Amino acid sequence: MKTIGLIGGMSWESTQTYYRLLNKKVGEQLGGLHSARLVLYSVDFAEIEALQHQDNWEATAGILASAAQAVEAAGADFLVICTNTMHKVAPQIAESTDLPLLHIADATARVLLEDGVTCVGLLGTRFTMEQDFYRERLVAHGIEVLVPDDNQRELVHTVIYEELCRGVINPDSRAAYLDIVSSLADHGAQAVILGCTEIGLLIQSSDTPVKLYDTTEIHVDQAIKLALEGM
Repeated sequence: MKTIGLIGGMSWESTQTYYRLLNKKVGEQLGGLHSARLVLYSVDFAEIEALQHQDNWEATAGILASAAQAVEAAGADFLVICTNTMHKVAPQIAESTDLPLLHIADATARVLLEDGVTCVGLLGTRFTMEQDFYRERLVAHGIEVLVPDDNQRELVHTVIYEELCRGVINPDSRAAYLDIVSSLADHGAQAVILGCTEIGLLIQSSDTPVKLYDTTEIHVDQAIKLALEGM
């Protein structure tokens, strides 16, 4: 089994989901007392969040590049960044080590195309919904991307940082998110990407008839596939 290198803590609420799912699913596939072989570097998210909102992405890249180097030194075979937004600096992180990087947007695009989804709604932080680094990655795979309107984007972003990253699950926020999912479907989205690793803590597929793609679970599944390759 290869060793999975995780860069987490953004936020730790979703990183614990990565840890739980990786171990659970490896156990299911291999049986017995098997669990995932992994190395986890968890950052202080307050530092990252402040730099994000200062638009100082160069500094965030430096922090995560150092984390990647530590994970490499600890024996990881490949990298998984446990957050969608920080894939904005994925190129700088990848350049800082010799480890291959499993990009969350590429992983998600592969699953969408396997399912025949070519037009998708995207929920995430404002950075993920509005900037090119994530949407263009999906477009490069031939997938059309729809995002909520400005007021909806602000609500989605605020709930992520003020509630979900703090472990707060608010029924009113769930209802608002589900309304936005329905709106995206009404505008032509065949499905909706939960493009922030915390969103799956708030809404699940059982909450809506619209097909949801949880990037955390997709990322985990493809990390396990890589880790068990050749076994």
